[in-house]
Amino acid sequence: MQWFFRAGELAQDNWDVLVDASIPGWQHTGVRVGTLHVGQHLHIPADGVERLITPLEGEGFKVDYRLEGEDHFASAQLRGRESVFHGPADNIYLPVATEIKIEGTGRVIISEAPAKNKKPVRFQAAEDCPVVVRGAGHETRQVYDIGGAEALDADRFIVVEVIVPSGNWSGMPPHKHDTFIPGVESNLEEIYYFETAVSRGLGNPVNSDPTGFLRAYASDDRPIDITEEVRSGDVGLIPYGWHGPVMATPGADLYFLNVMAGPDPERTWNITDDPNYAWIRETWRHKDPDPRLPYTA
Repeated sequence: MQWFFRAGELAQDNWDVLVDASIPGWQHTGVRVGTLHVGQHLHIPADGVERLITPLEGEGFKVDYRLEGEDHFASAQLRGRESVFHGPADNIYLPVATEIKIEGTGRVIISEAPAKNKKPVRFQAAEDCPVVVRGAGHETRQVYDIGGAEALDADRFIVVEVIVPSGNWSGMPPHKHDTFIPGVESNLEEIYYFETAVSRGLGNPVNSDPTGFLRAYASDDRPIDITEEVRSGDVGLIPYGWHGPVMATPGADLYFLNVMAGPDPERTWNITDDPNYAWIRETWRHKDPDPRLPYTA
């Protein structure tokens, strides 16, 4: 099975990236990335999928949406951002059975999950987005909690954006969420969508290739083995198994958006650490968070 895709490999129809159940072995989560120019629009018909729309970069976007049973479209305006490394963005959650049209200039990312229960529309302004710094030392990273279990009343998915500054590691210790044990571990598919950039303060080198790395490996007899260099537009899929770390190469800052969902009866994110690395958490007691974070505009 293929679980890692380079930029362009998942392009389909008018989408730069499209992850859905058409990928063998994938069923609980999805993501779309679309690029818009003046006079263009993206359209998604009403279906059984909940969605969270977030600008990646651009001047701003108009989202028209029609809920089930409504005769007319409602509208929301999402302010853009210069890039994913310039702070959080406005976002809007739309429930199942909602027809969507998006206009604007720039790129948007749409997190998805098949769902059954209709939840309320939620618009979140960028300044209201919870910003959390996790870890310590070189394991420090920054999380924009745009769709966590407590931050958003969704039906199925959990969605976060993460910034990993140059030289740091995220997802350490490696962990898994592939077996449902109530109160202990969740069973969740996970999508990683990546963006990279030359680290701020280093100018604009004539030649540069900002990269990061993604690691995943088996936790049981289900095979998975990912050790990949990542760049902007790449996508990693984690159906099961230990995953982490995600590493930002020196000289490069790394962004990823995670979408997680699964078959569990409850919408929670409970993880189990790889016992060979779990002790690393204790070392954070003696370290300060990376002073480069929070990393905002």
